[in-house]
Amino acid sequence: MAQYLIAFNDEWVPALTPQEVRDKGVAGRSVIEEMKDAGVFIFGDGGLDAATVVCSVTARDGEPVFTDGPYVETKEHLGGFAVVEVPDDATARYWAGRLAVALGWPQEVHRFPQFGGADHTIRQ
Repeated sequence: MAQYLIAFNDEWVPALTPQEVRDKGVAGRSVIEEMKDAGVFIFGDGGLDAATVVCSVTARDGEPVFTDGPYVETKEHLGGFAVVEVPDDATARYWAGRLAVALGWPQEVHRFPQFGGADHTIRQ
């Protein structure tokens, strides 16, 4: 089994009325419930908003440097995501397709690397 990130960027979401936002929420939660019933859902959130960024962090001389964010020139902001654990790429694509159809906007699928342990940690 591998874990996959299914995500969408905020700019992919069309302008929606408040009722359309509620309807999309119901449709998205319905697919998430199906994921839970299938035992593949790990974690997710569809309420991310670029305006709510707390800060950006970079490293300088081995220390974290915190600045206010986001930057104006940044064009892509994570809008929402789900993490699933499924046996293969095809199954991850299936669930991403279900979300894309339910929500009406694109989804991306990324596989987390597997490093030899069920806990998905990097081993040195």
